[in-house]
Amino acid sequence: MVHVQLAGDEHVEGIIRVCRAGYRDVSEGILSEETIKKNCEAYYNRVRITTEVNAPTSRWGGYFVALDGEAVVGAAGGGMIDDKTSRLYVIYLDPSRRNEGIGSKLLDAVTL
Repeated sequence: MVHVQLAGDEHVEGIIRVCRAGYRDVSEGILSEETIKKNCEAYYNRVRITTEVNAPTSRWGGYFVALDGEAVVGAAGGGMIDDKTSRLYVIYLDPSRRNEGIGSKLLDAVTL
């Protein structure tokens, strides 16, 4: 059973793995391999993800992770941009875990 929770340090490597795999999956055939690799390294690296996990702000509520046991199978991040509006900045799933409702659970966690 998959459950969603706010991410901690123990989820950083899983977030990186899922985000890189998801980004690669949606970008192949659209972007060059060089661009995919460059963007994965720029956006989904240990320093950046660790910082984003540990430094929620008023506009960035942090990462939420979808866990199957202890394995990260999805990740999403966003936050409230005013009293009534939330914004989803990133959402990715392990490509092999599509159509299980995981994305909907992550979206609910970020936007509620």
